[in-house]
Amino acid sequence: MAVTTLDQKTALIVIDLQKGIVSLPAVHPIGDVVRRASSLADAFRGRGLPVVLVNVAGAPPGRTEQAPRMREFPAGWADLVPELQQQPADHTVTKRTVDAFVDTDLGTWLKGEGVTQVVIAGVSTSMGVEATARHARDLGFNVTLAVDAMTDGNPDAHANSIDRIFPKLGESGTTRDVLDLLAKRSA
Repeated sequence: MAVTTLDQKTALIVIDLQKGIVSLPAVHPIGDVVRRASSLADAFRGRGLPVVLVNVAGAPPGRTEQAPRMREFPAGWADLVPELQQQPADHTVTKRTVDAFVDTDLGTWLKGEGVTQVVIAGVSTSMGVEATARHARDLGFNVTLAVDAMTDGNPDAHANSIDRIFPKLGESGTTRDVLDLLAKRSA
């Protein structure tokens, strides 16, 4: 795992750190994941770089072998966690699939902002994060994954994404690695 550089116009994408999802069981302490993602958001905002906050408020139709946890979501379930301190300049994306690009304006918005690289954090590693990273890569963005700012409900799925999938999609590193590269750019 090595994050080598951040492009001049890098955006942070935080996936599904919302009240309903952070209440579900996770491999890693969710408070730590939220704290790290929040520190990334603060650092990006402090440098005038785009922050995208993604939530999920639905599920795609269709059959799967494993039934979705729910199709209807209770009130407040999709609300972003307050620790992210959502700002008016943040771009918010509400998705109804695992991938933040599908049927949303995310790709168009990022291209319109001149973004060439994305740093991705959030939950779940093997679904929302991985699907969004795959799509970002396919769209030509450089992809960086802040692996200690994400978690999953399944330890094997989390490890598979980090160890086998992410090296094919981009660069992986810690929150500290990304923060250090941001600090070097400001120096």
